[in-house]
Amino acid sequence: MDYNFYTGEVLLIDKPYTWSSFQAVNKLKHAIKNHPSFMVDGVKVKPKIGHAGTLDPLATGLLIVCTGKKTKTINDLMGMEKEYTGTFLLGATTPCYDLEKEVDKTFPTEHITLEAIQQTAKDFTGILQQVPPIFSAVMINGKRAYEMARAGEEVEMKSREVEIKEFEIISVNMPSVSFRIVCSKGTYIRSIARDFGLALNSGAHLTALCRTRIGDFKLSNAVTPQEFAEKFANL
Repeated sequence: MDYNFYTGEVLLIDKPYTWSSFQAVNKLKHAIKNHPSFMVDGVKVKPKIGHAGTLDPLATGLLIVCTGKKTKTINDLMGMEKEYTGTFLLGATTPCYDLEKEVDKTFPTEHITLEAIQQTAKDFTGILQQVPPIFSAVMINGKRAYEMARAGEEVEMKSREVEIKEFEIISVNMPSVSFRIVCSKGTYIRSIARDFGLALNSGAHLTALCRTRIGDFKLSNAVTPQEFAEKFANL
């Protein structure tokens, strides 16, 4: 395949576990910096590159990376619906709603039935008011919420409207619940985990998350940052 990173490419990347989205983008940026398409009229231009929709470090899956003039499409790509698969752990919460921090509270789960789990998934389908985690990239007065939280500052998160289009319970092996969710832009699956536990009169946090689709772009067509970089190792 012939690439022209200056006129623009839309790249499908499979973000590895523990990598930040910015680490993945920087890996690609370093790989393509000497590509011939950045020579314009005999002058080397600075690579322009960005991603459409951040994934948390502990999440894996599809990250869309745009180069050159295709970076102008990032907002449109970010507005597309997303599909995720993952796992909640019932009976325990963490301050960040996932595994990045230690469990802070535990709750009973003996009362939770399969029928209750299935019904809660149905109840969560549709338009919801959701409060993002304080450990998130949401901007508050010019600062990222997670920066304020880590600095010990008080963080007040406002609720916002999101849409859960599909919420499928794939399997239940108590206290673990595997799921598939199709949702709108701006939905925090970590917050879904937290709220899911509350709805069951218990607690929950996210233990695994993979983004499998953005619009019509699928994870099955993506490559890892390392696989992509190897294509351009000799430039």
